[in-house]
Amino acid sequence: MNLQEWLTKGYDLVLDYTPKLIAAILIWIVGSWLIKMILKGIKKAMKKRDYDESLQKFLADLIGWGLKILLIVIVLSTVGIETTSFAAILAAAGLAVGLALQGSLSNFAGGVLIMIFKPFKIGDLIEAQGEIGAVAEISIFTTKLTGLSNKEIIIPNGILSNGNIVNYTSLGTRRVDLVIGVSYDSDIKQTKSVLMDILEKHDLILSDPEPSVTVLELADSSVNFAVRPWCKSEDYWTVYFDVMEETKEQLDAAGIEIPYPHQVEIRKNA
Repeated sequence: MNLQEWLTKGYDLVLDYTPKLIAAILIWIVGSWLIKMILKGIKKAMKKRDYDESLQKFLADLIGWGLKILLIVIVLSTVGIETTSFAAILAAAGLAVGLALQGSLSNFAGGVLIMIFKPFKIGDLIEAQGEIGAVAEISIFTTKLTGLSNKEIIIPNGILSNGNIVNYTSLGTRRVDLVIGVSYDSDIKQTKSVLMDILEKHDLILSDPEPSVTVLELADSSVNFAVRPWCKSEDYWTVYFDVMEETKEQLDAAGIEIPYPHQVEIRKNA
C-alpha cells in the first residue's frame, strides 16, 4: 500500500469511528453522572434506615463497581469492540471466585441480613447456636459475643442468620421464673402472702406487669409455687438472686419449711 492508500484508509476510519467515539464519550460522561446520582440516593436511603456504617460503605462500593463495569461494557460496545467474550470472562471469573469463597460469601450474606433486619444490636443479650452472651461486635463476616463468664464467643454470620436467635433484651422487660417448694404442712395462703410481700417490696421489680405467686404443682414431697416477678432486662440477675435469698430468709422467719432430703438412721436393738 502506498501513502495515498494509507491516508485514504485512515480518513475512512476517522469518518467511521469519530461519531462512535463521540457517542462513547457522551455515554461515559452521562453514565458517570448517573452512577454518582444513584449512589448518592442509595447512601441517603441507607442512612435514613440507619444501616451500619461499614455496611453502607461496602454496599455503596459494591454497587458502584458493578455499575462502572456495566458502563465500561456499554462504552466498548458503542465504539464497536466485541464485548461478548469480555462478559463471558467476567462471568467465569465470578463463578470461580464464588465457588472458592462459598463459605465466606455465606457469612457475608448473613452479615448483610443481620445488619439490614437487625435482630439484635450491640449490647443485647442473645442466645444463638447454643451460646449465650452480650453482643460485643457485629462485622460483615462474624458476630462477637461476650459470654456470661467473660469469655469471647465468635459466631460466623452464615449460621447465625439461618438459626434461631433469642433476644433477651429487645423488649425491655423480662419475667423471672422461679419455682419455690414448701412442705405439705405449710399453709398455702400464708406462703403466698410471704412470697408476694417479698416481690412487692423489691425496688427493681415492676408493678406493671404485676408479679404473681400461684400454686404450680403438688409434687412428691413439696407444694411448688410459681413465683413470677417482672423487671427490666438489665436487672434480671439482680432480681433473681435477691428474691432467692430473701425467700429463704422470710420463709424461715415465718416458720415455713422448705423440704430437703432427710437421712433417717435406723438402729437395730442389740
